[in-house]
Amino acid sequence: MIGSGHVATILARKFVAAKHEIAQVFSQTESHAKQLGSECGCPFTSDLNMLETSATLYLVAVSDDAIPGLAKELSLPGKLVAHTAGAVSKDVFEGTHDLYGVLYPLQSLRKELLALPDIPILVDGNNTDSTAALIDFAKTFSDQVETAGDEERLKLHLAGVVVNNFSNRLYSLAENFCKKEQVNFNLLRPLITETALRLQWLSPTDAQTGPALRNDQETILKHVELLRHYPELLEVYEVLTRSIINDHAYGDH
Repeated sequence: MIGSGHVATILARKFVAAKHEIAQVFSQTESHAKQLGSECGCPFTSDLNMLETSATLYLVAVSDDAIPGLAKELSLPGKLVAHTAGAVSKDVFEGTHDLYGVLYPLQSLRKELLALPDIPILVDGNNTDSTAALIDFAKTFSDQVETAGDEERLKLHLAGVVVNNFSNRLYSLAENFCKKEQVNFNLLRPLITETALRLQWLSPTDAQTGPALRNDQETILKHVELLRHYPELLEVYEVLTRSIINDHAYGDH
């Protein structure tokens, strides 16, 4: 395991739970390598020259901008090397490795998670052997494994940013609004949960509700007036309101 951040940590826990043996953890920060290595019961290092050479798969789970540099530094002839990024081409390893690919977890992962989440895995390899090996490995710890090339993976990564990072930013803006207006944000948590659960069986388009869907201009104007002192939230509100109005026919909703 090359990396010790959120993705590396959760995947390492998944691997251990699936009875895989992690040969070694590498991190440029020795204390981080030690922490994850101790958790996984395996050796650790912060020196690439001391990298264990007996593993069958080397998983590069680091920040996107660090992958190209590591790809050039790694010397693992005959070994399968894969990174975990959604927006980085598998060909970042081209010219430096014979067997390489991507094992991308399409999930928001944080070390603090108390339970291991379900993680859809998208894989791609530079040849049929690499792809087959990554698929077989991924199926040992995920029930949702699909192949996806660089372009498809990037599109899903973008969609993931919209549904996860952007929606969470909306929660943050709403929380800040509630604090300043001295109303209880916690009362919205069941609404957030219900909306997410509803999408398990409904299309997001069919699940849409609210004043914009009804083109309820009276309510919308009240909201806009209330947001005069919150320019960032007002801008977001107006953009999304227009989007919903333009996308839906008016009627009883």
